[in-house]
Amino acid sequence: MKRLIDALADDADFFVEQIQLTAIVFDNTDDVTVWATTFLDESLHFFHLGLQFPSLDLLLRLAGPRAEALQEEVAEALATVTEWPCLLEYTSEEKPPVPLAGVAMKLSCTYPAEDFENDEEEEGEELDLGLDEGDDEEEEDYEGSTPHNIFYLEGVFLRLEP
Repeated sequence: MKRLIDALADDADFFVEQIQLTAIVFDNTDDVTVWATTFLDESLHFFHLGLQFPSLDLLLRLAGPRAEALQEEVAEALATVTEWPCLLEYTSEEKPPVPLAGVAMKLSCTYPAEDFENDEEEEGEELDLGLDEGDDEEEEDYEGSTPHNIFYLEGVFLRLEP
């Protein structure tokens, strides 16, 4: 299975379909991360989706015949969780992945947090344009500006059959 971020040509907003939820992780009392898979270019890709709880509820309502049971499971887990993060996994025969049939999600890339302390320290330093030094600085800039495999949900769309 491949990372979805590695299959993207650029970091613009984009759509995914044929989505299956494989896990729900309650990060804290405000945020949740959904682990999911999708088919892209005839290959299975995985991604993480950072959500607020109202967006999770929307996705669970779109889970077809499993919607009600999933909503109850999530509510029970939230009521009883004592340690964060809390994981609900859907990868076994008893709890298979949850397909979101007819659903397309518009996603946007996220980026690692920038190290603002280092930026402030560097502001007071003299600019050095030495060309004889290695490319370490360029590599660091590239790594800091490269999106990771966690996405934000920009919108949810349903396929309507005639």
